[in-house]
Amino acid sequence: MTDMPRRILVTGSADGLGRAAARSLLSAGHEVVVHARDRGRAADLAPLLEQGAGIVVGDFTDRDAVRRIAAELNDAQPLHAVIHNAGVWSGRAVMPVNVIAPYLLTALLRAPRRLVYLSSGSHFGGHPHSSPDDVDWRGEHAGSYADSKLFVTALAAAVVRLRPEVLSNAVDPGWVPTKMGGPNAPDDLELGHRTQEWLASSDDPEALTSGGYWYHRQRREPHAAVHDHGFQDRLLQALARETGVSL
Repeated sequence: MTDMPRRILVTGSADGLGRAAARSLLSAGHEVVVHARDRGRAADLAPLLEQGAGIVVGDFTDRDAVRRIAAELNDAQPLHAVIHNAGVWSGRAVMPVNVIAPYLLTALLRAPRRLVYLSSGSHFGGHPHSSPDDVDWRGEHAGSYADSKLFVTALAAAVVRLRPEVLSNAVDPGWVPTKMGGPNAPDDLELGHRTQEWLASSDDPEALTSGGYWYHRQRREPHAAVHDHGFQDRLLQALARETGVSL
């Protein structure tokens, strides 16, 4: 069976796994919207734009830019899926980019039918804060990458509970040789983007499931806190208070 063409947003698609996923989805006949941080990065996406991709531009450390992108997308043809790929490894942008931006897009976009959040094996080292209000969501100090990936994996699981009509999954792409992962990363770059593409677009029965934590198309058990409803609720309440937007 051939999968139907979908309209799919891939955030953080100027390079690395996001670019590879966008290129592959375009080649498969899907309508893809790519995302770049600024106009300079957008210029790097010219080959994908020439193949028919749409584009949104905005810095995910800027909440107003995220809101503007959401409004722009809501004014266009509805999205079938969002691959929340944008992420940073270190520095002050960790929480704004890795958690706040996907949370805001999830809350503000007219609900796509599928949501895919990029997690990491590092999320097992994250700490489920008893009070997520204590987290530096604004990035005034360097945040913990492991914490950010635990939070976004818990967000993916919370969406399953709050929006049962939406397919929501988290993906560990592996430690792959991208700019973030470094040239000596041991995992397969090609396998690193296939699972999120499959979850966003495929009609395979397994791809039509929700609530998974995936690694190379195999479901795995995430950190125990991910499925803790109390932790999910504390996290969502903190994010709602911080952004002024409820999921």
